[in-house]
This record gives sequence, structure tokens and C-alpha cells, in this order.
Amino acid sequence: MGDWNLLGSILEEVHIHSTIVGKIWLTILFIFRMLVLGVAAEDVWDDEQSEFICNTEQPGCSNICYDKAFPISLIRYWVLQIVFVSSPSLVYMGHALYRLRALEKERQKKKAHLRAQLEDLEPMPEEQRRLERELRKLEEQKKVNKAPLRGSLLRTYVLHILTRSVVEVGFMIGQYLLYGFHMTPLYKCTRPPCPNTVDCFVSRPTEKTIFMVFMNSIAAVSLFLNILEIAHLGLKKIHKSLYGRRRRPAGPAEEDNSLLNSKKSSVMLPAGKHRDGGSSPSSPPSAAAMSRRMSMASSAPRPPG
Repeated sequence: MGDWNLLGSILEEVHIHSTIVGKIWLTILFIFRMLVLGVAAEDVWDDEQSEFICNTEQPGCSNICYDKAFPISLIRYWVLQIVFVSSPSLVYMGHALYRLRALEKERQKKKAHLRAQLEDLEPMPEEQRRLERELRKLEEQKKVNKAPLRGSLLRTYVLHILTRSVVEVGFMIGQYLLYGFHMTPLYKCTRPPCPNTVDCFVSRPTEKTIFMVFMNSIAAVSLFLNILEIAHLGLKKIHKSLYGRRRRPAGPAEEDNSLLNSKKSSVMLPAGKHRDGGSSPSSPPSAAAMSRRMSMASSAPRPPG
């Protein structure tokens, strides 16, 4: 089998830009698929064709029967499965590296702008300290080698999980259609140029069955992790949007509006009324009361002179 070093080094870079569930998926890919396939499973299929024996001496019959019994070697089928399942991760890694370079360029522009402001700044200690703090933050951000998972990068991440899930399901169905879940020790072949029904015997059928079940089980676990990761990202997004709105502090404009409304409510009280509902002692009499008093005084009888 070929060398896994190139694919392994690329997937290690993907490991940096993945979530915790994605890191578990990559660990399973490395240990339970690539390592097992390279160390143990390859030896089981080494004698696959040489030990495929048919009880006939007809030339070409054994080769024809072997081609019918094993359309593709399972060891090569699993290698193709690993390569195709890993390919969407390489696309995501390319996007993540592009985002990292874009963020680095943006940081360099901000740093140059802040340095220019510091050089042109008049002696103002508070403003200078603020600019120095921003510069220190930019220097700390330079050490981060992981792009934030949001926006277009988040969409690419979800799309690559969906793509590798579809590929995983396709390969699992393909293996089932080709071989099922059990390797039979006896294969009966009726293809020409065989003269009649020929019995062919498969080497190590039980061992091959164990590896078939194991690799399919690992593929099912990987598929479950893909679904779990999509659910984790969706719940995290919903939780962030809900609790982010609830815990958002009131801005200065909202505080000014509330203060203005409280002042208006204190000023716009009814005339002659206090806040506790009592009458004001210094409230002047109305015009109607004054006119009634004057008419009563004019109509009163005068004393005789």
C-alpha cells in the first residue's frame, strides 16, 4: 500500500482548524482506519488471488471466477474510501488558510495605521495608552494560527461535513452491494470458459469477515460523528443567538432615551397636584371663582346711611 505520510500531514493541518467533534473524527480516521488498514488488513488480502483455488484445470477459468467473486479488492476499496472521504477536508483547509492570510494582512494594515497615529500624536497620555493597548492586542492575535469559525468559513465547514457524510454513505452501500457483511468460504462459478459449475475456495474467509464488519462499523461511527458535529454547530449557533440578545447591555442611546422619558414624566404632572396626589398650597384661584366673588359683592345690600 502507498505511503500515508502526505495525506497524514495535510490532515494534521485540518486538525488545527476543526471543532472538538471534528478532532475526534480525524483521530478515528488516523488510528482505526489508516493505521489498521496499513498494519493489519493489508496482510489478510496478500494471498487473495494466489490462494483462490478452483477445482478445475480449464485454462482461464480460475481468473474469470476470481474476477466475478472479487470485482475490486477490498483493501483497495477501503483506500479509495479514505481518500474520497478525506478530500472535502482538504477543500475546507484551503479556505481556512486563505482566511488566515486575509486576517494577517488586515492585522498588518491596522498595525501600520496605529503606528502612524502614534508618531503623529500630540502629547496626550490617555490616547497614547489606548493606541498602545490596541497594538499589544494585535501582537497577541498574531500568535493565533486558527481562523475564527464564522461567516463563509462556517458555511464551508458545514458543507464539507455534509459532503463527506454523503461519500461515506455511498461507500458503505457500495461495499454491501459488492460483498455484503459476510465472506463465504465457498464460491460457485458458472461463467465461461468453465465447463460447468465450478467450486472455488476463498482463503481466510472468517478473518476477512471480521475486517469487513470492523471497517463498516468504523465507517458508521464516523458517519454518526458527522451528524453529531452538524447538530453541535447548529445548537451552538442557536444558543449564541438567543442568549446573545438577552444579555446585550443597553447602549448609550437607550440610556439617554430612558432618562429623557423619566424627566418628561416628572414634569408633565396635572396643575395643582403633587406626585403623591395632594393639592398644591400655592396654587392660585381660577378666573371663574374670581368672577363669582365679584358678582356676590356687588349684589350684597348696602347699609343705610
